[in-house]
Amino acid sequence: MVTPDALFTLFGVYGDVHRVKILFAKKDNALIQMAEPHQANTAMQHLNNLRVWGKNIRVTLSKHNQVQLPKEGQPDAGLTKDFTASPLHRFKKPGSKNFLNIYPPSDTLHLSNIPASTTEEELIDLFTSTGGAVQAFKFFAKDRKMALLKMGSTEEAVHALIKMHNYQLSGSNHLKVSFSKGQIS
Repeated sequence: MVTPDALFTLFGVYGDVHRVKILFAKKDNALIQMAEPHQANTAMQHLNNLRVWGKNIRVTLSKHNQVQLPKEGQPDAGLTKDFTASPLHRFKKPGSKNFLNIYPPSDTLHLSNIPASTTEEELIDLFTSTGGAVQAFKFFAKDRKMALLKMGSTEEAVHALIKMHNYQLSGSNHLKVSFSKGQIS
């Protein structure tokens, strides 16, 4: 189901999302406010025409400069959310390595921040629980805190990323998930 949190996670791969508003009268339309114009352009470049939630999404620039929050006391049904102060932004640190690792959606996901005690089987089971099929898995040889995981399709990988990014694997380890440029078979 499309929620502000799901859109925050998906668009957050390409920049820091400040606000999300799913339109009340047209629930298959949303406004997403990014921190910077170039982040909005990057999201548009990589996500336009992507198949997700059973449909190809259309990502274009809005005529609105910002997403308005509902007025105090106005019902919203949870369709608008402000993420400005979210600790989950990937790009809040200037010069972060995340800026160098922005790739288009693919069937292969890059996993990081994996605790040493987590097994390949546990990760495969977790990602299978998102509704897709894991085709291949490989820990990085030099660093078992990272791995590549190949889903059955790009659409399955998108759903897995939305569900599993920031998933708590242990007390202090939250899984980081992004699209990978690398492939495994």
